[in-house]
Amino acid sequence: MDYMYCTYLHTQSAKIKRKRSFSLKDLCSLFFGMCRIVVTAHCCTTGLEWLNTEGPLSLQKELAGKVVVLDFFTYCCINCMHLLPDLHQLEQLHTVKDGLVVVGVHSAKFPNEKALQNVCSAVLRYSITHPVVNDRDARLWQELEVACWPTLVILGPRRNLLFSLVGEGHRESLLLFTAAALKHYKEQGLLQDHAVGIKLYRDSLPPSILSFPGKVAVDPNSKTLAIADTGHHRVLVVSNTGNVLHSVGGSKSGWKDGSLSEALFSSPQGVFIKGDTVFVADTENHLIRKIDLSKGRVTTLAGIGVQGTDKEGGAMGPQQPISSPWDVILGSVGGMEDNVLWIAMAGTHQIWAVFLEDGKLPKGSEYGKGTCVRFAGSGNEENRNNAYPHKAGLAQPSGLALAPSQPWNCLFIADSESSTIRSLSLSDGAVKHVVGGERDPLNLFAFGDVDGKGVDAKLQHPLGVAWDASSSLLYVTDSYNHKIKVVDPKTKQCRVLAGTGEASDVFGPGFTESSFNEPGGLCVAEGGKLLYVADTNNHHIKVLDLETKKVSLVSGKCGVLLTHVPKLPKSAPVLSKTALPVSAGQDISMNLSLTLPAGTKLTKEAPSFWSLSAEGNEWLLEGQAVTGDIANLSQPLSIICSVPAQPQSTDPVLTLSAWVYCCLSEGGACMMKVVSFTQPLLIGSERKSGTVAVMLTHAF
Repeated sequence: MDYMYCTYLHTQSAKIKRKRSFSLKDLCSLFFGMCRIVVTAHCCTTGLEWLNTEGPLSLQKELAGKVVVLDFFTYCCINCMHLLPDLHQLEQLHTVKDGLVVVGVHSAKFPNEKALQNVCSAVLRYSITHPVVNDRDARLWQELEVACWPTLVILGPRRNLLFSLVGEGHRESLLLFTAAALKHYKEQGLLQDHAVGIKLYRDSLPPSILSFPGKVAVDPNSKTLAIADTGHHRVLVVSNTGNVLHSVGGSKSGWKDGSLSEALFSSPQGVFIKGDTVFVADTENHLIRKIDLSKGRVTTLAGIGVQGTDKEGGAMGPQQPISSPWDVILGSVGGMEDNVLWIAMAGTHQIWAVFLEDGKLPKGSEYGKGTCVRFAGSGNEENRNNAYPHKAGLAQPSGLALAPSQPWNCLFIADSESSTIRSLSLSDGAVKHVVGGERDPLNLFAFGDVDGKGVDAKLQHPLGVAWDASSSLLYVTDSYNHKIKVVDPKTKQCRVLAGTGEASDVFGPGFTESSFNEPGGLCVAEGGKLLYVADTNNHHIKVLDLETKKVSLVSGKCGVLLTHVPKLPKSAPVLSKTALPVSAGQDISMNLSLTLPAGTKLTKEAPSFWSLSAEGNEWLLEGQAVTGDIANLSQPLSIICSVPAQPQSTDPVLTLSAWVYCCLSEGGACMMKVVSFTQPLLIGSERKSGTVAVMLTHAF
């Protein structure tokens, strides 16, 4: 945009904020006579990938005659997340038929965010229901001279630039100006009420038992797990054998205290469990919650249910506004045990505390029970270390680990937007660098995937940390590198522990042959023998055995409990095969051969996968892979099922289903294709070895 024009628009925006009694007529006279800059008809949208639509949208066709709000965002950014409720309210007030279309323009900060699969996951996690275009090479960003995230650009029905808003916190201006634009152009007869072909991406996906689990925690005494089932807005309390003991929340998103069956959460992230108590970072409600399993009650410890901007705190918890808490961990200060709950306050780039009993912060004042107050962080988004906690700068802290013993006595912090691991002393409040990033406190782009020492090591948006006191090692979910890493804080050495670096869901023979997809949290169990990992975009809780170097899923008596056998769409063909004679001890090799529709190609970034089930005969699949990626259709995919030596039935039925995502070869719209095969088995009593093969073919 032209500099003088930008200056004019922002001057008028300031006038709106000062004079809130402007009428719509006033606004029309202020702005619309000046709006003559026109975006080119193609606006660099050709060849881009679209979500939540039936096909690509263009300003010249589908968006002609509409007031269009372009939301330039990147899905890692907490400020961009804070803007989504504003856009949701805007869409509730004005529909496509009214002449308004909101379009999310995803322009990535991190390389990982360019992949379509990861943008798809973000659209689902954040419940985005308007069209989204993947501006992976920042073509739209550059054409409209966008400079930071988030930025809103509002276009008139003739592709004319009207207005821009930079950053969060402009809800009033956005609603007022958009209403004025719609009124003005309706009076001019320039609005059109046609539909734009909305097709929600979420409607094409099968349900799952877990949905984007953000964090996992374990009680070392009972070995019980607490899982933040973020996408389902609930917290699961699960035995170490995979049995769900309590499911709290989940019927819908909301804020409600009360019994376990009636309580509501909104995209909870951090969890901490000790005994019968679970603490929860209720992220999108901007609350800290407490689940008392013995009493069967959920209460609110801090927050008022809307995003706060206070960066100091000091009020009693239920009166203290807070902003996007991402993790919590129970700690001790002032010689009292378990008297403080530490909070990674991602929304204000700080570490806060809620006092469960009276206590005193390091280098701070004494606080009474129930007080919610800042501990560290200026509130500026920086990678700034400092001996004084209030002068240090953090950048969207998203994970906490407590190392209470000497010589550590600190909190370790996964500081996601600086791509660093930091430490916060519980003795004097000093914030120090551990690994990642660089020395310039203002450079939040020093990311990568490099083993090394201190600043020579590179991470990409780490979201979780876990401390193993037995080995004095820190485990890290290097989320956007799809890896688990281990850090020795004494030497500041950082190295890969598990993960291939590819965003997939493969169980290999060892740690480095197994894969993850944006893991968000982890915890240490069994005295340092196991790691539980919230493999967020794979919708799994995985177990890493640090002795055998094997990766598995949390499982129960009848196989995997916390994975899902997806529900087929009604339109999916179900192909029944003739019964296959096999013997106990043999392997069944199901060779899956699929052919895509003419003119399409497999979308490599999208999550094509297969799923194997044996309803009523789960014993047949116990300990075996029941799902996997489909990355190549040029040759048949071999899926192995081993018949146990002592089968519990002679006539089980295997069901193999495939979900395939493909796009038109010339680019544009993507589609989902699904097929299911049922394979009856006839298991003989005589034990044999070897492999029995069966071919499963289908052309979409």
